[in-house]
Amino acid sequence: MTPNFDTGRVRVQLTCADGRVSAVQVSSERPDVAMVLPGRMADQAVQQLPLLFALCGQAQARAAVLALVAARGEECVPQLDPNVQREVLREHLWRCLLDFPPLMGETALQQEFVSAMKWAAEGNRAELHVLLNSPRIATLHQRLHQIKEQHPIPSRLLPRLDARRSLAEWPRLSAKFCRLPDWRGKPAGTGTITRQQQTEEKIKSLFFSRWLARFGELQDWATGDDQVGTGGTVSAVPIAPGIGRSLVETARGILMHEIVLDGERIADYLIVAPTEWNFHPQGILVDQLLGQKAMDRDVLQQHVARAVAALDPCVPWELEWA
Repeated sequence: MTPNFDTGRVRVQLTCADGRVSAVQVSSERPDVAMVLPGRMADQAVQQLPLLFALCGQAQARAAVLALVAARGEECVPQLDPNVQREVLREHLWRCLLDFPPLMGETALQQEFVSAMKWAAEGNRAELHVLLNSPRIATLHQRLHQIKEQHPIPSRLLPRLDARRSLAEWPRLSAKFCRLPDWRGKPAGTGTITRQQQTEEKIKSLFFSRWLARFGELQDWATGDDQVGTGGTVSAVPIAPGIGRSLVETARGILMHEIVLDGERIADYLIVAPTEWNFHPQGILVDQLLGQKAMDRDVLQQHVARAVAALDPCVPWELEWA
Protein backbone atom coordinates (compact mmCIF):
# COMPACT_ATOMS: atom_id res chain seq x y z
CA MET A 1 0.00 0.00 0.00
CA THR A 2 1.52 3.31 -1.10
CA PRO A 3 0.52 6.97 -0.61
CA ASN A 4 0.24 7.59 -4.36
CA PHE A 5 -3.46 8.46 -4.26
CA ASP A 6 -5.11 11.36 -5.99
CA THR A 7 -6.47 13.40 -3.08
CA GLY A 8 -9.48 14.44 -5.16
CA ARG A 9 -11.17 17.82 -4.89
CA VAL A 10 -14.33 19.68 -3.98
CA ARG A 11 -16.23 21.13 -6.94
CA VAL A 12 -18.63 24.03 -6.64
CA GLN A 13 -20.76 24.86 -9.70
CA LEU A 14 -22.97 27.94 -9.79
CA THR A 15 -25.86 28.79 -12.09
CA CYS A 16 -26.98 32.42 -12.12
CA ALA A 17 -30.23 33.95 -13.36
CA ASP A 18 -31.87 37.34 -12.89
CA GLY A 19 -28.93 38.65 -10.91
CA ARG A 20 -28.96 35.86 -8.33
CA VAL A 21 -27.42 32.42 -7.82
CA SER A 22 -30.27 30.18 -8.94
CA ALA A 23 -28.63 26.76 -8.51
CA VAL A 24 -25.63 25.36 -6.63
CA GLN A 25 -24.01 21.99 -7.18
CA VAL A 26 -21.44 20.84 -4.63
CA SER A 27 -19.57 17.57 -4.93
CA SER A 28 -16.78 16.09 -2.86
CA GLU A 29 -14.71 13.98 -5.23
CA ARG A 30 -12.41 12.34 -2.73
CA PRO A 31 -11.19 8.78 -3.33
CA ASP A 32 -12.36 6.07 -0.98
CA VAL A 33 -8.94 5.10 0.33
CA ALA A 34 -10.47 2.56 2.70
CA MET A 35 -11.44 0.37 -0.25
CA VAL A 36 -7.84 -0.92 -0.46
CA LEU A 37 -7.98 -2.29 3.10
CA PRO A 38 -10.31 -5.34 3.00
CA GLY A 39 -8.32 -8.56 2.99
CA ARG A 40 -5.23 -7.04 4.58
CA MET A 41 -3.84 -7.97 7.96
CA ALA A 42 -5.44 -5.56 10.38
CA ASP A 43 -2.38 -4.47 12.37
CA GLN A 44 -0.31 -3.77 9.27
CA ALA A 45 -3.11 -1.94 7.46
CA VAL A 46 -3.87 0.29 10.43
CA GLN A 47 -0.22 1.31 10.66
CA GLN A 48 -0.07 2.20 6.96
CA LEU A 49 -3.47 3.91 6.63
CA PRO A 50 -2.32 7.40 7.80
CA LEU A 51 0.21 7.49 4.93
CA LEU A 52 -2.72 7.90 2.53
CA PHE A 53 -3.76 11.25 4.01
CA ALA A 54 -1.97 14.52 3.33
CA LEU A 55 -3.73 16.28 6.22
CA CYS A 56 -4.77 15.24 9.72
CA GLY A 57 -2.32 12.35 9.74
CA GLN A 58 -2.27 12.13 13.54
CA ALA A 59 -6.07 12.12 13.70
CA GLN A 60 -6.34 9.42 11.04
CA ALA A 61 -3.67 7.32 12.76
CA ARG A 62 -5.35 7.53 16.15
CA ALA A 63 -8.80 6.84 14.68
CA ALA A 64 -7.49 3.72 12.94
CA VAL A 65 -5.75 2.34 16.03
CA LEU A 66 -8.73 2.99 18.30
CA ALA A 67 -11.22 1.47 15.85
CA LEU A 68 -9.12 -1.71 15.77
CA VAL A 69 -8.82 -1.77 19.55
CA ALA A 70 -12.61 -1.38 19.81
CA ALA A 71 -13.17 -4.19 17.29
CA ARG A 72 -11.17 -6.38 19.67
CA GLY A 73 -13.52 -5.48 22.50
CA GLU A 74 -11.90 -2.53 24.29
CA GLU A 75 -13.71 0.78 24.75
CA CYS A 76 -11.91 4.12 24.86
CA VAL A 77 -13.82 6.71 26.88
CA PRO A 78 -13.65 10.29 25.56
CA GLN A 79 -10.26 11.84 26.31
CA LEU A 80 -7.85 14.40 24.91
CA ASP A 81 -5.06 12.88 22.86
CA PRO A 82 -1.95 15.14 23.07
CA ASN A 83 -0.70 14.35 19.57
CA VAL A 84 -4.07 14.93 17.92
CA GLN A 85 -4.60 18.09 19.97
CA ARG A 86 -1.26 19.52 18.83
CA GLU A 87 -2.23 18.74 15.24
CA VAL A 88 -5.53 20.59 15.71
CA LEU A 89 -3.67 23.58 17.14
CA ARG A 90 -1.28 23.61 14.19
CA GLU A 91 -4.18 23.52 11.73
CA HIS A 92 -5.98 26.35 13.54
CA LEU A 93 -2.81 28.47 13.68
CA TRP A 94 -2.18 27.96 9.97
CA ARG A 95 -5.72 28.99 9.09
CA CYS A 96 -6.00 31.87 11.56
CA LEU A 97 -2.57 33.45 11.10
CA LEU A 98 -1.77 32.72 7.44
CA ASP A 99 -5.06 32.15 5.57
CA PHE A 100 -7.47 34.39 7.46
CA PRO A 101 -5.70 37.81 7.42
CA PRO A 102 -5.68 38.08 3.59
CA LEU A 103 -9.41 37.37 3.58
CA MET A 104 -9.72 40.46 5.80
CA GLY A 105 -7.48 42.60 3.59
CA GLU A 106 -4.50 42.21 5.94
CA THR A 107 -1.10 40.60 5.43
CA ALA A 108 -0.45 37.10 6.69
CA LEU A 109 1.14 36.93 10.15
CA GLN A 110 4.08 34.80 9.08
CA GLN A 111 6.50 35.54 11.91
CA GLU A 112 3.75 35.21 14.47
CA PHE A 113 2.83 31.88 12.91
CA VAL A 114 6.37 30.53 13.26
CA SER A 115 6.50 31.57 16.91
CA ALA A 116 3.02 30.24 17.66
CA MET A 117 3.81 26.86 16.15
CA LYS A 118 6.84 26.62 18.43
CA TRP A 119 4.78 27.57 21.49
CA ALA A 120 2.09 25.02 20.65
CA ALA A 121 4.70 22.28 20.23
CA GLU A 122 6.30 23.19 23.55
CA GLY A 123 3.01 23.57 25.40
CA ASN A 124 3.75 27.26 26.03
CA ARG A 125 0.21 28.52 26.61
CA ALA A 126 1.18 31.87 28.12
CA GLU A 127 3.03 33.13 25.05
CA LEU A 128 0.21 32.11 22.73
CA HIS A 129 -2.26 33.85 25.01
CA VAL A 130 -0.28 37.09 24.66
CA LEU A 131 -0.27 36.75 20.87
CA LEU A 132 -4.01 36.07 20.67
CA ASN A 133 -4.63 39.27 22.63
CA SER A 134 -2.18 41.39 20.61
CA PRO A 135 -3.21 44.50 18.63
CA ARG A 136 -2.84 42.72 15.26
CA ILE A 137 -5.22 39.96 16.29
CA ALA A 138 -7.58 42.55 17.76
CA THR A 139 -7.65 44.30 14.37
CA LEU A 140 -8.60 41.03 12.67
CA HIS A 141 -11.43 40.53 15.14
CA GLN A 142 -12.67 44.06 14.50
CA ARG A 143 -12.67 43.44 10.76
CA LEU A 144 -14.49 40.16 11.32
CA HIS A 145 -17.23 41.84 13.33
CA GLN A 146 -17.74 44.30 10.47
CA ILE A 147 -18.75 41.51 8.09
CA LYS A 148 -22.29 42.17 6.92
CA GLU A 149 -23.02 38.77 5.40
CA GLN A 150 -26.09 37.10 6.83
CA HIS A 151 -26.63 33.35 6.76
CA PRO A 152 -29.72 33.15 4.53
CA ILE A 153 -31.05 29.73 5.57
CA PRO A 154 -30.43 28.12 8.99
CA SER A 155 -28.22 25.07 8.54
CA ARG A 156 -28.26 22.14 10.93
CA LEU A 157 -25.22 21.46 13.06
CA LEU A 158 -24.23 18.08 14.43
CA PRO A 159 -24.50 17.76 18.21
CA ARG A 160 -21.42 17.05 20.29
CA LEU A 161 -20.84 13.32 20.01
CA ASP A 162 -18.46 10.63 21.14
CA ALA A 163 -18.18 7.08 19.84
CA ARG A 164 -20.71 5.56 22.22
CA ARG A 165 -23.26 8.34 21.75
CA SER A 166 -22.89 8.06 17.98
CA LEU A 167 -24.35 4.54 18.09
CA ALA A 168 -27.75 5.99 18.99
CA GLU A 169 -27.63 8.09 15.81
CA TRP A 170 -25.99 5.57 13.47
CA PRO A 171 -25.97 1.95 14.73
CA ARG A 172 -23.83 0.99 11.74
CA LEU A 173 -22.11 2.91 8.96
CA SER A 174 -22.41 2.11 5.25
CA ALA A 175 -20.55 3.04 2.08
CA LYS A 176 -23.46 5.27 1.05
CA PHE A 177 -23.44 7.04 4.40
CA CYS A 178 -19.69 7.68 4.07
CA ARG A 179 -20.30 9.47 0.77
CA LEU A 180 -23.47 11.31 1.83
CA PRO A 181 -23.67 11.43 5.63
CA ASP A 182 -26.82 12.71 7.29
CA TRP A 183 -28.10 13.36 10.77
CA ARG A 184 -31.66 12.22 11.35
CA GLY A 185 -32.33 12.24 7.63
CA LYS A 186 -30.84 15.61 6.74
CA PRO A 187 -27.37 17.06 6.05
CA ALA A 188 -25.58 18.74 8.95
CA GLY A 189 -22.41 20.72 9.49
CA THR A 190 -19.47 19.83 11.71
CA GLY A 191 -16.36 21.60 12.93
CA THR A 192 -15.10 23.79 15.72
CA ILE A 193 -18.42 25.62 15.62
CA THR A 194 -20.20 22.53 16.98
CA ARG A 195 -17.60 22.05 19.72
CA GLN A 196 -18.14 25.66 20.79
CA GLN A 197 -21.82 24.64 21.19
CA GLN A 198 -23.11 27.39 18.95
CA THR A 199 -26.68 26.96 17.77
CA GLU A 200 -28.23 28.00 14.49
CA GLU A 201 -29.91 30.94 16.23
CA LYS A 202 -26.56 32.31 17.41
CA ILE A 203 -24.91 32.13 13.99
CA LYS A 204 -24.41 35.57 12.48
CA SER A 205 -22.97 34.15 9.28
CA LEU A 206 -21.11 31.05 8.17
CA PHE A 207 -17.92 33.08 7.68
CA PHE A 208 -18.13 35.00 10.96
CA SER A 209 -19.09 32.09 13.21
CA ARG A 210 -16.65 29.55 11.82
CA TRP A 211 -13.64 31.81 12.13
CA LEU A 212 -14.67 33.04 15.55
CA ALA A 213 -14.96 29.43 16.72
CA ARG A 214 -11.41 28.64 15.53
CA PHE A 215 -10.00 31.60 17.41
CA GLY A 216 -12.09 30.59 20.42
CA GLU A 217 -10.62 27.10 20.52
CA LEU A 218 -7.10 28.51 20.32
CA GLN A 219 -7.91 30.91 23.14
CA ASP A 220 -9.32 28.08 25.26
CA TRP A 221 -6.05 26.17 24.92
CA ALA A 222 -3.96 29.25 25.65
CA THR A 223 -5.88 29.93 28.87
CA GLY A 224 -5.96 26.29 29.95
CA ASP A 225 -9.71 25.99 29.40
CA ASP A 226 -9.45 23.17 26.89
CA GLN A 227 -11.60 20.24 27.98
CA VAL A 228 -12.66 16.84 26.74
CA GLY A 229 -14.95 17.47 23.79
CA THR A 230 -12.73 20.07 22.15
CA GLY A 231 -10.33 19.50 19.28
CA GLY A 232 -8.11 16.48 19.91
CA THR A 233 -10.78 14.46 21.73
CA VAL A 234 -10.81 10.76 20.84
CA SER A 235 -13.13 7.89 21.76
CA ALA A 236 -13.95 4.38 20.60
CA VAL A 237 -16.60 1.75 21.26
CA PRO A 238 -17.13 -1.94 20.35
CA ILE A 239 -20.27 -2.40 18.26
CA ALA A 240 -20.25 -6.20 18.16
CA PRO A 241 -17.54 -8.88 18.28
CA GLY A 242 -15.03 -7.94 15.58
CA ILE A 243 -16.63 -4.56 14.86
CA GLY A 244 -15.43 -1.27 16.35
CA ARG A 245 -15.93 2.45 15.82
CA SER A 246 -13.79 5.46 16.73
CA LEU A 247 -14.49 9.18 16.71
CA VAL A 248 -11.85 11.90 16.62
CA GLU A 249 -12.45 15.64 16.86
CA THR A 250 -10.16 17.07 14.18
CA ALA A 251 -9.60 20.71 13.25
CA ARG A 252 -12.34 20.37 10.62
CA GLY A 253 -14.82 18.39 12.69
CA ILE A 254 -15.82 14.82 13.46
CA LEU A 255 -13.84 11.99 11.88
CA MET A 256 -15.36 8.51 12.15
CA HIS A 257 -13.71 5.16 11.46
CA GLU A 258 -15.49 1.81 11.58
CA ILE A 259 -13.68 -1.48 11.13
CA VAL A 260 -15.03 -5.01 10.61
CA LEU A 261 -12.66 -7.89 11.25
CA ASP A 262 -12.60 -11.41 9.86
CA GLY A 263 -10.16 -13.04 12.22
CA GLU A 264 -7.00 -10.92 11.99
CA ARG A 265 -7.87 -9.55 8.56
CA ILE A 266 -10.03 -6.58 7.63
CA ALA A 267 -13.38 -7.53 6.15
CA ASP A 268 -14.63 -3.95 5.76
CA TYR A 269 -13.42 -0.46 6.63
CA LEU A 270 -15.50 2.72 6.60
CA ILE A 271 -14.39 6.33 7.03
CA VAL A 272 -16.57 9.44 7.32
CA ALA A 273 -14.48 12.61 7.08
CA PRO A 274 -15.58 16.16 8.00
CA THR A 275 -15.39 17.26 4.36
CA GLU A 276 -18.25 14.90 3.45
CA TRP A 277 -20.42 16.63 6.06
CA ASN A 278 -19.53 20.22 5.23
CA PHE A 279 -19.55 19.80 1.45
CA HIS A 280 -22.66 17.68 1.20
CA PRO A 281 -24.61 18.26 -2.07
CA GLN A 282 -27.56 19.60 -0.06
CA GLY A 283 -25.56 20.95 2.85
CA ILE A 284 -24.42 24.14 4.48
CA LEU A 285 -22.48 25.55 1.50
CA VAL A 286 -25.53 25.26 -0.76
CA ASP A 287 -27.57 27.07 1.89
CA GLN A 288 -24.96 29.82 2.02
CA LEU A 289 -24.66 30.40 -1.74
CA LEU A 290 -28.16 29.88 -3.10
CA GLY A 291 -29.85 33.23 -3.74
CA GLN A 292 -26.70 35.31 -3.37
CA LYS A 293 -26.39 38.39 -5.58
CA ALA A 294 -24.65 37.61 -8.85
CA MET A 295 -24.52 40.96 -10.65
CA ASP A 296 -20.76 41.25 -10.05
CA ARG A 297 -19.02 37.95 -10.74
CA ASP A 298 -15.79 39.02 -9.01
CA VAL A 299 -17.67 39.90 -5.82
CA LEU A 300 -19.58 36.63 -5.95
CA GLN A 301 -16.40 34.67 -6.54
CA GLN A 302 -14.83 36.33 -3.49
CA HIS A 303 -17.90 35.41 -1.44
CA VAL A 304 -17.63 31.76 -2.56
CA ALA A 305 -13.94 31.68 -1.68
CA ARG A 306 -14.66 33.03 1.79
CA ALA A 307 -17.45 30.51 2.36
CA VAL A 308 -15.26 27.60 1.28
CA ALA A 309 -12.38 28.85 3.44
CA ALA A 310 -14.72 29.01 6.42
CA LEU A 311 -15.62 25.33 5.90
CA ASP A 312 -11.98 24.39 5.18
CA PRO A 313 -12.01 21.34 2.88
CA CYS A 314 -9.16 18.87 3.33
CA VAL A 315 -8.61 18.78 -0.45
CA PRO A 316 -8.28 21.45 -3.20
CA TRP A 317 -11.47 23.01 -4.51
CA GLU A 318 -12.63 24.41 -7.87
CA LEU A 319 -15.34 26.86 -8.86
CA GLU A 320 -17.21 26.29 -12.11
CA TRP A 321 -19.85 28.49 -13.81
CA ALA A 322 -22.75 26.74 -15.48
